[in-house]
This record gives sequence, structure tokens and C-alpha cells, in this order.
Amino acid sequence: MLKRAFRAAALAAACGVAFWGQPSLAADNTIKLAFTALLSGPFAQVGEQQVQEMQWAVDFINSKGGALGRKFELLNFDSKGQPAEAIIALDTITDRNIPVLLDCSGSNVTAALIGAVAKHNTRNPDNRIVFLNPCTTTTAFTNEMCNFWHFRFDANNEQKALLLVKALPQDTKKVYLLDQDYVAGQEFRLDVGRLLAQQRPDIQIVGDELVPLGKVKDFSPYISKIKASDAQVLITFNWGPDLTLLIKAGMDSGLDIKYYTVYAWNAGVPTAIGPRGNGKVVTLQYFNTNLALTAGDPELVDSVKRFRQTHDFDLSWGAFRTDLELLQAAINKAGSTDPLNIARALEGMSETDMLGREVTMRAEDHQLLVPYDVAVFSKDVPYDTEHTGLGWKVVATFQGKDITLPTTCVMKRPAS
Repeated sequence: MLKRAFRAAALAAACGVAFWGQPSLAADNTIKLAFTALLSGPFAQVGEQQVQEMQWAVDFINSKGGALGRKFELLNFDSKGQPAEAIIALDTITDRNIPVLLDCSGSNVTAALIGAVAKHNTRNPDNRIVFLNPCTTTTAFTNEMCNFWHFRFDANNEQKALLLVKALPQDTKKVYLLDQDYVAGQEFRLDVGRLLAQQRPDIQIVGDELVPLGKVKDFSPYISKIKASDAQVLITFNWGPDLTLLIKAGMDSGLDIKYYTVYAWNAGVPTAIGPRGNGKVVTLQYFNTNLALTAGDPELVDSVKRFRQTHDFDLSWGAFRTDLELLQAAINKAGSTDPLNIARALEGMSETDMLGREVTMRAEDHQLLVPYDVAVFSKDVPYDTEHTGLGWKVVATFQGKDITLPTTCVMKRPAS
């Protein structure tokens, strides 16, 4: 059986598609979910974490009976962070009549997939696919680029910028902005600047830079400029190695600053922060393992404990479980795995998540309205992360209504 799996993977690779994990060979009664992620290149550590946590979510759904009495089956594809590679994977996915696409490859890839899925569904009404986006946050995807077949399950860039601006201490007077030079980083930078001007005109932006995505190996020159600026807070959208190396350089230099981040909980970043970062790094989170202890759900606590025993990184993408619970509910409501019926069922759907909070898929733009927490890296937590002795301590919570923003989406829905 294993040799057959290797032969199938080799055939897929020969056709230009990279499968990760064992491809489906005989489980014809499963509901297949295709997952494109960054599984090679500089951001592979993040992609590998996402695949393992998505499988954790799939296993949970299957333990509850799946949907329509059928289990979910996750099929992973390496997008390599390249739109062209993701489109090749999409061709394979649609050739196999897989009804659901998930993607965590970055906003440049998501943008390409939104257009490609829409075009495919128009041309192939008998072989459609619904695109569930649990990761990429470019606001345009649920504004001017909104599409009926695309659903975003995370807060968007504008919402996250708003959260960080709201979280800044009142005595903050000088901030430095440093973001990755690609569509999401560029958008986030503009959102932060605009929201600071609107909500915190007392704050001065003393530095504003974009760095090449995944290219910088030594952030010490940037740290020197930040130190010279006399900034109190560094606000950054950086993720993956661009955040790991940035924070490590700052810690090594003894830079006295608070880091306000979106993705400091990604695999590898807590290790880079280390004990020197106690109380210095703030991040945005939908879920962390310490939050699980507050939910009053023994099954969730047990699941988190078992995950910690078998992984070297934290269970940080817990939102994946919420995403798949919504998919499970939509399939059961529709009584079908037909993508059109799934999409119609998802519109306007509200559910209670594993922490007892309400989430709603806004029908107007397919943006999930979710609660979010602000957390600080601290010794004062029950569970540490990555064996650092520190973990994420929630210091502020915002409900979905607190960060709900208007949309410019004009949704065009198919008649049938």
C-alpha cells in the first residue's frame, strides 16, 4: 500500500503537482478537501505547521461523524508560494472532482486562485469547486475582489490593523512600521497608517519600510535604523522567517522596544523570541492553548494536551477547527457536497465556536466575523510554547462586532 502511495506521488510530481502526505487511493466515500500550502522554500516551516494543524481539525470532524455520515479526507498540495504552481495544482484538483479547496499559500497565490476558481466554475458548471480561505487576509478579497465562490475564514488586514491600533498603550508616542513588500504587507502598512491618523493622531510614525518577501537574511541594518529612530513600538505584518529573523536580530542587539505583531505565534517565532522577550512581544490570535483552559470543555483540553505531546510547536491554528465545523454544518444543511449548495448554505451561517463564541459568515462579502484576542508573550501562563518557558497570555478580547467594518463588495451570485 505504501509503495502504491509513493508511485502515486511520483506520478503527480511528474505531472508537475506535488502531493504531501498519502494521496487518496481507495477511500472513495470520503469528502475530499484539497489544501494548497507553502511546503517548500523559505516559508515551509509555516506550511508544514498548517498542514499538521489542518489534519488535527479534520480528525476532530471525523471523530464527530464527518458530514452526511462521510468522513473528510485532506489532500495536500505544495503551491511553493507561486501562483503558477497553485494553478497547476488546481487543474489536478478539479480533474479529480474535489469539491472543496483550502489555501494558505499567501495573498499573491490566493488572488490568482480566486480568479481561476471563478473562471473554472463558469466554464464547468458540472464540476464546480468552492474556495474556503482560512489564512490569507488581503482586505480586497472580500471587497472589490469579492467572488461568490470564495469565503474568507480569518479577519482581514484592515480588521487586524484596527486591532493593533486599538491595543497600543496610551503612552505610546512613536512607532516604526516594517512590513513585507507584497500585496498583504503593502495593504496592512497603509491601513495602519490611516488608522493611526484617525484614531491616534498623537502618535508619530518615525519609520516606515517595506522589506523584500523572504529575501532578507540579516535584519541587523533594519534594527539599527529602528534603534536610531527612538521608536517605542515596532508594528509589523511580517511572518515566517521575515519575522523570526527580525525579532532575533532585535533581541540579540538588546533593542528596547515593544513588538506589535500579527503572526508572532507562527512556528519558530517563539523560539526566536526566547526568554528575553518576556512582556515585549504582542500578537493577535483567534486561539491559543491557554485559551482552551478557559472554555470549560474537557474534550478540548484533552485534545490540546495530546497535540502538545506529539508536536514541537503550539496548536495555534485552532481556527481551522471552526472553519471545518462551518463546512460540516453547511454540507449537512445543504444535504449535498455540491459546491453551489455548500456556498449557499454558508452564506449568513452563524455557529458557536469551541471557545463558546459566536462566529458569522457575512453574506454580503463572504467575510467571517470572528472574535480576536490580543496576547503578550509571558512567563505567567499555564502552557508555554516551543519549550521556551513562555507562552501567550491574553490581555484584551474583541468580539466580532467590535471589529466589523463595512464592505465595498458587490456580490454576483449564479442563478443555478
